Amino acid sequence: MKDMRTIPGDWCYLDVRFASLQGAAVMCCYQREMPLEDGDAARQRGQWVNGKVSGTPWLGETGDPVLQDMTAPDGSRTGPALGDKDVTPKGALQQAGQREEALMSELSELVQKVVKSSSWWERHGVDISILGCSFLLLPAALQRHGWEAATGTSSCFELMGMLKPWQSYVCHQCHHDWKWPNLYCDGFLCLRSAQAIPFLAGVLTLGVVHHTLTVKGSHLASHNALTESKSWGKVWAIFFIELCSAFTVEQATYNHVKIHHGYTNVIGLGDSSTWKLPFLNRYVYMFIAPLAVPILTPLVALDLLRNVEWKAALRTLCCMFLGLYCHYWLLLHVSGFQSPWSALLCMLLTRSLLAHPYIHVNIFQHIGLPMFAADRKPKRIQLMSLGVLNLPRNALLDWSFGHSLISCHVEHHLFPSLSDNMCLKIKPIVSQYLKQKKLPYNEDTYASRLRLFLQRYEELMVHAPPLTELVGIQ
Repeated sequence: MKDMRTIPGDWCYLDVRFASLQGAAVMCCYQREMPLEDGDAARQRGQWVNGKVSGTPWLGETGDPVLQDMTAPDGSRTGPALGDKDVTPKGALQQAGQREEALMSELSELVQKVVKSSSWWERHGVDISILGCSFLLLPAALQRHGWEAATGTSSCFELMGMLKPWQSYVCHQCHHDWKWPNLYCDGFLCLRSAQAIPFLAGVLTLGVVHHTLTVKGSHLASHNALTESKSWGKVWAIFFIELCSAFTVEQATYNHVKIHHGYTNVIGLGDSSTWKLPFLNRYVYMFIAPLAVPILTPLVALDLLRNVEWKAALRTLCCMFLGLYCHYWLLLHVSGFQSPWSALLCMLLTRSLLAHPYIHVNIFQHIGLPMFAADRKPKRIQLMSLGVLNLPRNALLDWSFGHSLISCHVEHHLFPSLSDNMCLKIKPIVSQYLKQKKLPYNEDTYASRLRLFLQRYEELMVHAPPLTELVGIQ
């Protein structure tokens, strides 16, 4: 029944295992003797007794500068909420809160110095260049004459019995004066090839480009990390989130920036429970369900449009339709798919190419880490150091998803307005500071997290998570 974890340093906390989403809980307690900061003899900390706490110096919210003005969707706030049964001296609580604010302020000053000394290229240029290179993988050289037929060679899709071979775009009756449009697309042109290797290269190219624009571009745009102008930030958000990703800007910004970042690992708010599908078994969820992400994304967006103004909903519908139709049109008229179903199948293939790591990354970096109640969550620097995990660097995922979603996720949650390149630049400072202050700095490998979720899928993805309460002052 116990579900105890250890945290580096002198922090100790309790896990409360909920037996169901609605009802009774089985509680396990952990206590230890800890020296006080003023050098006095060790004093025994409080413990749970029949669901009540006694003598515990809770580290509740004391006015985090980022979250103090935020209101949960149900109208509740996340400010200090000490129960009547909490007999903690007010001075000790205030002292603990002031110390945590001082830690975050000190780290912010260190990071701010790095940001101010960085050039525009480092702050925004590197990531804009990556997105620009993704677009450059699509446009190709000028083509001044029509393409001739592929002399009867079958495409790799025909060899699989799935598609008819593409023969020619040239009208043989009038090809002497017919011109192909000037703009070509490398990835789309590779799909015209009758050979398997160029065709697969086209699928890989389009898949990587799609995820770079929809994941990295949308993520940076939602945090306004691509530009320092709010107006241009709104434009880029509409382009990347609605046109490229077929989602709604308002709901993406609210659910990701306001809820997930504002209440990271807080039960019922930013606990990543939206990624859970408890009716699926572990293998279906981890390896088959991600293929449905391209289909589910616009469907979820359509459902969420009920919660936005009609003007925003109309704009979103137009952008979603335009983005999806452009992809479909290019496959038909540039890549040469003659069947609408074959073009739709290729859309699904390219849009789900990196869907597996996309789902995995989103659950690996939060689920399985400490979760908190809204009225008992720690200060920001502790909340992010406890509830966020970094994965190792990976060339493909770093390019497609961005450093802030892979190897610099802790840094991103502490400073969400920074670009991917800046998160990578401040990573040594943040990791060294947290370790120096004996705060957690969670890191794990992709393979290790995958094994963990396969082994403990029921516990992590089906049952309600344990509730963590900090009960010590460092």
